[in-house]
Order: sequence, then C-alpha cells, then structure tokens
Amino acid sequence: MDPKISYLAQFATPKRYALFQRILAQRTRYFTAVLEDIYQGHNASAVLRSADCFGVQDVYVVENQNEYKVNPEIALGASKWLNIHKYGQADGGVTQTIADLRSKGYRIVATTPHTDDILIDDFDVTRGRAAFFFGTEQNGLSEAVMKQADEFVRIPMYGFTESFNVSVSAALIMRHITSQMRRENVAWQLTTDEQHSLLFDWLRRSIRQADLILEKYSSNKRSP
Repeated sequence: MDPKISYLAQFATPKRYALFQRILAQRTRYFTAVLEDIYQGHNASAVLRSADCFGVQDVYVVENQNEYKVNPEIALGASKWLNIHKYGQADGGVTQTIADLRSKGYRIVATTPHTDDILIDDFDVTRGRAAFFFGTEQNGLSEAVMKQADEFVRIPMYGFTESFNVSVSAALIMRHITSQMRRENVAWQLTTDEQHSLLFDWLRRSIRQADLILEKYSSNKRSP
C-alpha cells in the first residue's frame, strides 16, 4: 500500500476507515452506466445515487446537447464517491465514449425496446464487462448508440405505460445485474491497485485539510 495512504489514514476515524474498506470490497467496474443527454437534474442525480447504492463505481456522461446537472438534495453526496467521466462534443461525444469503453473491454448495451432485444432477466452477466446506455424518455438513445450497440435489453412491463422513468430504469437494471453478478463466478471486484487508488481519493475528500497534511508529509520525506 502507498505510504501516503497509511499516513492519511491516521487522520480518519477507525470507524470511517473500516467503512471505506467494507465498501471498497463491494465496488465494481464489471458494469457501468452511461447517460446520454440526460438533462433533468433529478433524474441525473437519482442515477448517481443508485450507482453508489449498488456498488457501480463509474458513471459515464455524454453531453451532446444538454449539460448534465446534479441536484445535491437527490444525489445526497453520491458523486463524491463515484468516478464520473464526462464527454462533450469537443471530446468526441458518444463516438469517443463508445471507443473508450470498448478499449476497456466493455460490450455496449442499449437499454431500449428493439427487434433484437432480450429481457434484462435473460442478460448473460458471465460474458464479460458491459456498459449500459440510458437515454431520455422523450428521445431515447441516439442513432449512433443504436448502430454501435452489441446488445439490446429491455425491462419487462405489463401496463399501458410504454417506458419507465430513466432513473427508475437505471435502478432496476443495476439492481438486477449487480445481484446476478455476485451470484456468478466472475471477477467483478476491483483490483488491489484500484482499491488503493480509490481509498486514497476517498481519504483526501473526507479528511479536513488533507492536501496540507500531504504537503507536510512530502516535506518531511524530502528533509535529510
């Protein structure tokens, strides 16, 4: 473990440090959520809260037309503990998002009704990493996502309403896939290096004047 982590840990309460360790053991990058042009602040924030609750560490945000805004009253600080990756038009938008996800070994999954779709209950979590794309209720996912998706999934519905609210859809899918993932023999947990990196970030964010503490630590290390 990085000595800086051990040094910072002295300034956290034992209870907080134990909580970080317990949560890190349940975090995953085996699945991730991708939000395309979600402009409603309450929906955007609710997805972050669900990701944190279900242990999904990364959320990708594509801002083609709409800026992604978080409502702190709904997110309840979830963004503090997650890695949020934003892509605007200047960053290559959804095309670059998909390229980056593929380079990390993710299959691209569009969550939308489609002629070749399957129910989320039938989704095979053992086939490897998956990035689930969510669009707006009004427009759904872009044509670019639909053309490049490897798989299409939908949530079973039995009423008159054609679709769930996007934050509800994300919560239902994350709940199902993370539960299934934990029951299967797949390597879903973070690596030791990933856990240490997150632990360092979380300690920095939660310890008062952490940067000054680290600066003092570095000065002491440089001193003869």
